[in-house]
Amino acid sequence: MGIFSKLFGKKRDEEAVNISERSVEEFMTLVRVYYQGVIAVNLGITNLNMLPDLALFKRMLKIPTQSNKPGLGEKSRVKKIIMQDYGIGEYFFKEIEASVKKNCRNIQQIQPYFYKFQGFCTDLFGMLEGLMKWKFRFAMLIKKTLRAQTVKTVHEIMTRSEWKEISDQKAAWSIRKYAESLEYSEQWIADFVYNIVLLARDDARRDAKKKK
Repeated sequence: MGIFSKLFGKKRDEEAVNISERSVEEFMTLVRVYYQGVIAVNLGITNLNMLPDLALFKRMLKIPTQSNKPGLGEKSRVKKIIMQDYGIGEYFFKEIEASVKKNCRNIQQIQPYFYKFQGFCTDLFGMLEGLMKWKFRFAMLIKKTLRAQTVKTVHEIMTRSEWKEISDQKAAWSIRKYAESLEYSEQWIADFVYNIVLLARDDARRDAKKKK
C-alpha cells in the first residue's frame, strides 16, 4: 500500500507509544489503545496481556488503574491526546464506543472484530491511494486542499453506484459493508483517513530528509 505501509505496524516496543513525534504509527497506536481500552472496560478484562497496546501504553505513561477498571484511565488519556493533538471531535470516540458495543459482546469476538477493522482499513486505503494518486502529488497538497479532496473521495466511495473498473466496484461495496457493520459514518471515515494521510505525508518528508 505504498505510503501507508506503516498503517498496520505491530510494534510492541517502547517506540510504538512514543508520543513526542506525530506519525502514522503513533496515531494508529493511540487509536488501537482506545479500542482496547473500550473493550477492557466493557468486558471487564483484567489480564492486559490480551490487549498488548493498552498494556504497553499503561506501563510507559504509568497510568494508574481507575475504579479497579483497567482501560478506563488509559482510554481517557488517549482521548485527550487525540483531541488536543489531532483536532478530532467527541463524536469520533462515541462511534468507536458504539462499534465495540455492537461487535464485541464477549472475549471470543475480540479477534474477529480486529480482523474486520483491519480488512476495512486495507480495502479503504488501497482504493483511496489509487483514486487520489497520492504517490505523485502528495507533497504538493496543502492541508485545506487535502481535507477537501479526502472528504470528496470518501463520499464518492460511499455513494457512487457505478465504477468503470470492476475492482473498484467490488472494493467500494466491501468498504460500505465494513462501514455498516462497524457502524462508522462518512464523517468518521473522512476524519480517520485525513489524519492518516496528513501524517503519512509528514513521515515521507522526514524519510526524505534522512536520506539526504
